[in-house]
Amino acid sequence: MIRTRPLIALLTSVALITGSPALLADPGKSKGHGNPAQHGSPQGGHGNDWQGGGPQIDVGGIRVILDGHRDYWGPAQSLPPGIQKNLARGKPLPPGIAKKLDGRLISRLPHYEGYDWVRAGTDLILVAVATGIIYEVLHDVMD
Repeated sequence: MIRTRPLIALLTSVALITGSPALLADPGKSKGHGNPAQHGSPQGGHGNDWQGGGPQIDVGGIRVILDGHRDYWGPAQSLPPGIQKNLARGKPLPPGIAKKLDGRLISRLPHYEGYDWVRAGTDLILVAVATGIIYEVLHDVMD
């Protein structure tokens, strides 16, 4: 019994030392898509550096889809500056400003499990369904 304790301690230490780097290699949030905060806003910046984890957004591809299907929504005006300022990654979507999109447009936009696309003024917004937290805002793409 006395001889087995050092052996158990040695094996446990080796397992912990060799297993730790594997756990740190990918914490599981990126799911092979890189850091979501690195995906810029349509203006080329990174918005605020919200680290909420989520899907990788192809802003350019979404703009192409929108440009090809402008007949799927009506005209709208930009939101007032005070409300537009509150549309930012990591913030909750202000109540009452989001409008549902035409089903034809939704079927063409990329689908991300747990997220919905909505429209607010001329902005397209990706919102987490469970929390109402904004994941991405594409400003003035629906004008």
